[in-house]
Amino acid sequence: MYHGRTAGKGSAIPAHFYQQPSRLLIVHVTLPSWSGICSNLCEALQNFFSLACSLMGPSRMSLFSLYMVQNQHECILPFVQVKGNFARLQTCISELRMVQTEGCFRPQNTSLKLAVEDGLQQFKQYSRHMPTRAALTYTALEITVLTSQPGKEVVRQLEEGLKNTDLVRLRRLQVVEITNGVPEYTESASPVEEFSNDESSLLGTDIDLQTIDNDIVGMETFFKAWLHNSGTDQEHLHLLLPSGRSSNLSRTKESPMCLKCDLQERLLSPSLLPGTADGSMRMDDPKGDLSTIYQMPSQSSDSHYKLQVVKALKFSGVCESLMYGLPFILRPTSCWQLDWDELETNQKHFHALCHSLQKREWLLLAKGEPLSRGSTQRAPASTFYVVMPSPSLTLLVKAVATRELMLPSPFPLLPEDPPDDSLRTVESLLDSLELEDTYNPFQIWSHLYPHLTSTLAKPQGRPQSSWESRPLRKTGQLLTNRARATVAPLPVTPAPGRAPKVSGAQKATSKAFLLPSNEEEEEEEEEP
Repeated sequence: MYHGRTAGKGSAIPAHFYQQPSRLLIVHVTLPSWSGICSNLCEALQNFFSLACSLMGPSRMSLFSLYMVQNQHECILPFVQVKGNFARLQTCISELRMVQTEGCFRPQNTSLKLAVEDGLQQFKQYSRHMPTRAALTYTALEITVLTSQPGKEVVRQLEEGLKNTDLVRLRRLQVVEITNGVPEYTESASPVEEFSNDESSLLGTDIDLQTIDNDIVGMETFFKAWLHNSGTDQEHLHLLLPSGRSSNLSRTKESPMCLKCDLQERLLSPSLLPGTADGSMRMDDPKGDLSTIYQMPSQSSDSHYKLQVVKALKFSGVCESLMYGLPFILRPTSCWQLDWDELETNQKHFHALCHSLQKREWLLLAKGEPLSRGSTQRAPASTFYVVMPSPSLTLLVKAVATRELMLPSPFPLLPEDPPDDSLRTVESLLDSLELEDTYNPFQIWSHLYPHLTSTLAKPQGRPQSSWESRPLRKTGQLLTNRARATVAPLPVTPAPGRAPKVSGAQKATSKAFLLPSNEEEEEEEEEP
């Protein structure tokens, strides 16, 4: 597995965002199931990219490419930068909607393997055309194959077909089987968390096998996992528990326990999205708090963000009005540089802490230490946090108010009993409300996606580069905006003893893969 280290000194983007891999999505089209998948998949992709292209701050994704495998493999979208390319991505999704949904064809067993090899070839070519420093950020690729065929069979097909292929740049290859199960979304178990790799481990292969439901929310949540920080070069945060009490015999104190954790966002900050209700608020961005991990330059291995536990609090003794900003999730680190024994011990201690806090109904009050103090000699202001346990192997962290932030709140206490007539009126109104046991965010629709799509669809007036799309003339068709790849696609293997038949439309599509010479470009421009 590749683990990049690319952010140089003075970089404005954290190293772990450079570690986000480039992504190739291969849509494995099979009939008749494609007709029931196409609409949901395209809607999920549209929603996801409206979000990914709108996020301010460091880019969560680097490069993206889309292939379709039907009766042969076809590059719908060569590798492009995600940020700033919503129009191209939207055109790509529109073209995916027009893929044949009825009829019959004979898929070739080699098509899927050729799509993987062709995608790797395109990725290598793209990297070679980048400046040296930028090319260092494009050294790893993750390939996802979306299919409605049985996942085990597709994995075996890929394993057999790619056994002699150079996969040195491939960080991960996963097969995602789309099923027709009935989705149930809860706050405690999202579609991504329900995935299991047990199937793939039984196959004795490095190819991951996952399943998702044929549902817009399920697919959308799967793609959103691409926005998570996936760097494992170092742990993100150290949670420091105070040393044990001194022993009467030894009169020495145990060294403080250090739990090495990875930090994960619980949700996206509305302040990172244009035009949202909370767009002007940055409650989660005081200088030196946890959010700086996602904003500051690369740090050395000895400058982890630290949370020093100060004391314990009873769960019932903390008023939620004193908490502010966005929540973050702590989990045991998966840093590859730690040996297995240390990783296992760290996870066991983390598990024990979660269990003990839940059993005692305690929270922890912790003081944050900034990543960097800069050149000033003055002690920086500290941020305090409450650390809360959860039923899963995670801890929830939220900033908590300190004396300096408090405003007076002279609110009188409620009298024991309200007036009878008002009580009857309000009780009647409350009885008419639908009651839910839990809050399920998947059932609440804020119309954010259409808003972001309309915002991104406005003309930006940005000039196109040589990697941008150009209008092509297809035989018997109107001009389209399909982008041209920079490397000729790998040939489709014909059946033994037979030459492949190529239609006029297929010839035109194949021609779109090749970068034309200057003479060909001039001929195209001269055509009326």
